[in-house]
Amino acid sequence: MGVSRIRGLDDPRIADYRDIAEAELVRSRGLFVAEGRLIVRRLIEDHRHTIRSVLVSDASYRALEAVLVPVAAETSVYVGDGADFLGITGHDLHRGCLALVERPAARSVRDLLATVPQDFSPAPAGARPTSCATIVVLEGITNADNVGGVFRNAAAFGANAVVLDPTCCDPLYRKAIRTSMAATLRVPYARAEEWPDDLAELRAHGFTIVALTPKVPSLPLDELAQRLRPAKIAWLVGTEGEGLTAHALSFADHRVRIPIAPEVDSLNLAVAVGIALYRTSR
Repeated sequence: MGVSRIRGLDDPRIADYRDIAEAELVRSRGLFVAEGRLIVRRLIEDHRHTIRSVLVSDASYRALEAVLVPVAAETSVYVGDGADFLGITGHDLHRGCLALVERPAARSVRDLLATVPQDFSPAPAGARPTSCATIVVLEGITNADNVGGVFRNAAAFGANAVVLDPTCCDPLYRKAIRTSMAATLRVPYARAEEWPDDLAELRAHGFTIVALTPKVPSLPLDELAQRLRPAKIAWLVGTEGEGLTAHALSFADHRVRIPIAPEVDSLNLAVAVGIALYRTSR
């Protein structure tokens, strides 16, 4: 524990940082990588995860010293020459700041739903609920930027959780964390291992499942918002190309589209989720 300076590329204390570009290798060790000063700062300040160690350049150490010194009482902080990072980690790292963090235990959809507040009730006709439990459900989203963007929107608009099907990108992949501005470290999530049958679990907990799809038949978002006052809503979202599978769509209580210019075929899915969550929050 404590702050110490490494002795070059072959220092055995930083062996775990070698080959971190291999995401599955890092995952097999029960770890994930947090990259960048802002991400590492938020990780430390959040206190939700167990940090195995931190590796920083001299410049990053100076920028983060106020948070690194206290955390060094419980974890190792290594300081090294920024020029050595490529040789250590196996990829070009411009941010000069990495942390190896223990992966949290996997959570089922049922366990996740137990963390969502249950004291919501439907609003009377013509009135809005004072608050709304909101979950985003993703199917087949393999792009790390899109997954990170969805989590960032979920955090911004107060969504309670995110559910991912088995094929979605790992939210703790370093690029997803970076794109989300660390929201994947804060917004609760679960894998729906029984996909899409786990969607029935959402309905059993009182969630109205609304599929976002540009395909007809579907209602414009504003029209649905005027007609529907759910106390709990789960936004179901698929890939930008093929969209939701027919099996997943069969679980939807409603299908909604966001009207756009006719010469444009679709929105980026993270943008669409942001619009839907904003409308829900209003």
